[in-house]
Amino acid sequence: MTQQPTARAAVMIDVARLAGVSHQTVSRVLNNHPSVREETRERVLRAVAQLNYRPNALARGLAGRRSRVIGVVSFDTILYGPAATLLGVERAARRAGYGISIVALEQLDRAGVATAVDALTEQSVAGVVIIAPLMTAAAAVHSLPTGVPAIVVEADAAGELPTVSVDQVAGARLAVRHLLDLGHETVWHLSGPRDWVEARDRVDGWRQTLEAADRRVPPVIVGDWSPRSGYEAGQQLASRPDVTAVFCANDQQALGLLRALHERGIRVPEDVSVVGFDDIPEAEYLSPPLTTVRQDFDEVGRRCLAALLELLDADELPTTVTHPRVAPTLVVRASSAPPRR
Repeated sequence: MTQQPTARAAVMIDVARLAGVSHQTVSRVLNNHPSVREETRERVLRAVAQLNYRPNALARGLAGRRSRVIGVVSFDTILYGPAATLLGVERAARRAGYGISIVALEQLDRAGVATAVDALTEQSVAGVVIIAPLMTAAAAVHSLPTGVPAIVVEADAAGELPTVSVDQVAGARLAVRHLLDLGHETVWHLSGPRDWVEARDRVDGWRQTLEAADRRVPPVIVGDWSPRSGYEAGQQLASRPDVTAVFCANDQQALGLLRALHERGIRVPEDVSVVGFDDIPEAEYLSPPLTTVRQDFDEVGRRCLAALLELLDADELPTTVTHPRVAPTLVVRASSAPPRR
């Protein structure tokens, strides 16, 4: 005889989802906190009754105190951007008196993100930060239960969750405008992978700047963020005498590009100017030192924590969603110069 699976008992996040509030608000209601509005309290209690929710003694004991841990769902990668974003969030959390609990996923898909968030809420984290740079993560992060206080970092802003990110389009504009102002007729672009939000936005900024200046838009060369893809692109571009300026979507690709141009006897910046993106610690020590776009990951972390703490202090989740962007800056070094006449 096959045993039928038993129904899962309701947990606090189920109550929060049904009532349309944060799980912190459910905690306040269950502990008779005076700061909760009466209408909100009644809605939560109706959800408790409807779901037959029964908090255990340990949960009730912890519910009156806000956890000092922030859950972070991250992409399992050593790439500089996501890794620096995670560090920025950790620094901001530490300054605010919070620790972090990290779940690193190999795939940022719907099932993986949902499982990670469930695991973190079971740890009674105060809220969740999701670092989601891949386009495939959009459906996952924007289908989370409404009761989970969550901020999404470096993700597509089209959705129902608040996001914090660097203005990638503006960063690309800075790079391309710099090269055009030096006198280059156009700028070639080595992009990141097509399924990355940041790569897409940098392509958009590059193209928009060239079109606004009424310049020829060369075909995009697609890379994979690695020095190898930069090296391969450099070998391809080295055979084109019309290439005088290249904007690389990250510094690692720029590193490989510099190597390929050097091997072909093409001087940087005398023959070809190169601009990267990220300002990795090694950028100023490359040969020549690399002009690049700097992202302020500490500011991203600070804004992320500020937005999350604002959610935690609210009785109900806000009806409007914010998408603040951190402005990048251009760092000019020796790899860019006016073209030879």
